[in-house]
Amino acid sequence: MQLPIKVFAKLAILAMALVMGSNVQASPEVTISQAIAMHGEPKYKEGFTHFEYVNPDAPKGGTVRRDAVGTFDTLNNFTPKGNSAQGLGLIYDTLLTRSLDEPFTLYGLIAEKIELPKDRSWIKFHLNPNAKFHDGKAISANDVVFTFNTLIKKGPPHYQAYYEDVESVTAIDSKTVKFVFKPTNNAELPLIVGELPVLPEHYWKNKDFSKSTLTAPLGSGPYKIEQIEPGRSISYQRVDNYWAKNHPINKGTYNYDTVIYDYYRDRSIALEAFKAHELDYREENNSKLWATAYDIPQVKSGDIVKELIPHQRPVGMQGFAMNTRREIFKDPKVREALALAFDFEWTNKNLFYGQYKRTKSYFDNTELASTGLPSEEELEILLPYKDQLPEEVFTKEYQPPYTDGNGKIRNQLRLAWRKLKAAGWTIKGGKLLNKNNEQMTFEIMLYAPAFERVVNPFRKNLERLGIDVSIRMVDVTQYINRLRSFDYDMIIATFGQSSSPGNEQRNYWGSKYADQPSSRNFIGIKNPVIDEIIEKLIAADSRESLVNLTRALDRVLLWNHYVIPQHHISAWRVAYWDTFERPKISPKLDIGFFTWWIKPGSQTISVKLQSE
Repeated sequence: MQLPIKVFAKLAILAMALVMGSNVQASPEVTISQAIAMHGEPKYKEGFTHFEYVNPDAPKGGTVRRDAVGTFDTLNNFTPKGNSAQGLGLIYDTLLTRSLDEPFTLYGLIAEKIELPKDRSWIKFHLNPNAKFHDGKAISANDVVFTFNTLIKKGPPHYQAYYEDVESVTAIDSKTVKFVFKPTNNAELPLIVGELPVLPEHYWKNKDFSKSTLTAPLGSGPYKIEQIEPGRSISYQRVDNYWAKNHPINKGTYNYDTVIYDYYRDRSIALEAFKAHELDYREENNSKLWATAYDIPQVKSGDIVKELIPHQRPVGMQGFAMNTRREIFKDPKVREALALAFDFEWTNKNLFYGQYKRTKSYFDNTELASTGLPSEEELEILLPYKDQLPEEVFTKEYQPPYTDGNGKIRNQLRLAWRKLKAAGWTIKGGKLLNKNNEQMTFEIMLYAPAFERVVNPFRKNLERLGIDVSIRMVDVTQYINRLRSFDYDMIIATFGQSSSPGNEQRNYWGSKYADQPSSRNFIGIKNPVIDEIIEKLIAADSRESLVNLTRALDRVLLWNHYVIPQHHISAWRVAYWDTFERPKISPKLDIGFFTWWIKPGSQTISVKLQSE
């Protein structure tokens, strides 16, 4: 007798439960799978052999040398202390891992299978029995529990922001761990905990996790630390017996035998090292250097490849960020007025060689960016807060100040002065004064000398308004320390975004994190409307709802004038010596550097680390 399809499906689920252990309960409301998507279904189905943006037969071998700026003094990148070395993510595996061509989909790595109810109120991870640390010890559920609890107690604040809706985490048995979530409809949380790197409890058991260290920690990932010169260079060696080297998500990736990051005082010095072939690969973030510094024989001969690689990833927001903990930046009218002193069009034409677009959204280059007036769906979100929001949220499309690029911005400065006057400031003797006859004075803190040429014209325009502005150049270590303690007036901040925003928005804009040292709420935002929209965004039950909530959040952020938007480019500017090959298909959301490989037989530079 042939069984009905529904009966057969239930028997199949039960059979899988028996195979995976008694903890997996067969239920029509629970799915067991190898992947989880934030919305919709995973692109790659059960049994896939590799991602489409890799060459599964890419040859292994060779050494690549890349640059890093500043210095490092710790190999523990999970505490808020010290400057951690570049590339440390290479030594750790996570429960799940992202594909680079989907908005937010995770596939099993340490977790072989995922068990998830329809309401996403909990998640179980069934660990791969082959998963192990570099010392050969199997990765267990206890390691997962240890990692989570340690990061919550001793890690940077963003872990608390990500995981604050986790009710409990329990090791069911040695290979099964269960996360139970608070009833907040946080649909993203199962994916967020899936990105948890798993640390070895037996390694950290008798060590102080909160301290900086230059002892190479034990990991489980495709690379391990081979050698360091503190503050100067770090070398990673591919692990020959890496447990997941033939895993479908790793096929065609991590092809280099050795990856070295050499540290330089600034990017211009690193460029000269690249030209001398002391470095193999460079991502250029300076428009002037991209336009002028690569007119060299090696580029003309093809020995160096200079290439623009388009992408579809969110560019986020880069801008002059005002610390609203400072009294002078508390008034949005003042913040709006200061934005009129930044002449992007002149800057782009004269300093950036016309390479950039003006950023108009915190989620630019994606469907998440707000445009035009609010849609009906957005109005449904925003109208309950009408009395708490700027009127422009409902009546105007946000556009940053625009000039004709000739450098003459008298009209913009007149408008800025009127706004400042409305905010209670007056001009006396060429100085902008408050009601206590104190001049508006603030400092713009930088660590990259290349930004001085961008800041100086802005500073001069502000001085024409009677504002006393200074530029403070500090080293990377001091910059990070002052950033963590919010000890600055204005900085150039970058707020990176994903194609599926969620829990991280709390840490960027949430009131709870405004006064928490080391959080990423650099601006100091305390806005109850933003808090509520973030929570609704996190609980979005569909991609459509997520898009509308993100656009609404974008409008509120923009019209509060927390930053003066700068610019972006929708492509990677890369230069590399002609020793690389890369897949025919590039991932949409990442440069995919670790899917590239060294041409067999090509000449590579010495592996030996630089010494005195």
